[in-house]
Amino acid sequence: MSAVATRHRGFWTPGRVVVHLVLAVVTIATVYPILQIVAISLRPADRLYSTSLAIIPPDATLRAYPTLLFERDFLLWMRNSFVVSAAVTIFGVILAATAGYAFSRFRFVGWRMGMMAFLVSQLFPATMLMLPLYVVMRQLGLLDSFMGLAVAYTATALPFCVWTMRGYYDTVPVEIEQAALVDGCTPWQAFTRVLLPLVTPALAITALFSFMAAWSEFIVARVILSRQSLYTLPLGLESLAGRFQTEWANYAAGSLMVCLPVLVLFVVLNRALISGLSLGGVKS
Repeated sequence: MSAVATRHRGFWTPGRVVVHLVLAVVTIATVYPILQIVAISLRPADRLYSTSLAIIPPDATLRAYPTLLFERDFLLWMRNSFVVSAAVTIFGVILAATAGYAFSRFRFVGWRMGMMAFLVSQLFPATMLMLPLYVVMRQLGLLDSFMGLAVAYTATALPFCVWTMRGYYDTVPVEIEQAALVDGCTPWQAFTRVLLPLVTPALAITALFSFMAAWSEFIVARVILSRQSLYTLPLGLESLAGRFQTEWANYAAGSLMVCLPVLVLFVVLNRALISGLSLGGVKS
């Protein structure tokens, strides 16, 4: 028997077969709902249920997409989401990069307490924060504004981002910064010109997580925003569900288009995402 055949027979062991079957079942269970959303977006009018198992229905139409883009406020909702998500991404990257550096390189009064506070804050679901968040935003005069929404999202995403950045900074030897200081750099120049380029994967993860935290969030936006002109994509799509009739085709089409920007970011930042997660989680 040839070496290739022997190697092939050894590959398909019972354990590997079981693993591949489990992965296939999980993949089907993950992809099938997405295919159903595609099918619903191609069905006419408000028809949700169908006895046909075809992904592309016999009377398929793309009417929902131009209707959503040009006859609804979808582009306004997308613009609002981009504004808020961009602000959260910028704030999140700046604050996480600096706070993570402080927690990684320095030991100060309250260091351990601060790290534990970041960790404990992740144990509470967002619904528990709605009432105090509303009270704080009202006292600050940030209700019904993009700034209030951006501040709320940044505060929600920041603990995870700080932990990620701190773990990644710990993998970079401090001697690199010390060498930069000896060469004449100021501490700020050593941080921005030497250290930050080395932690680009972690910055990419922070930017992606911050963007995702704001892009598709619904509950906090429902509490803070009330004017329809400020609606983000989740609130806008929810408005398509009426009391007596729901625009299911438009709803499904919007759900697919909402996923596209995040999908593009994942593809663009794929390599940085993988390396950042592997290296940033090694040391904490």
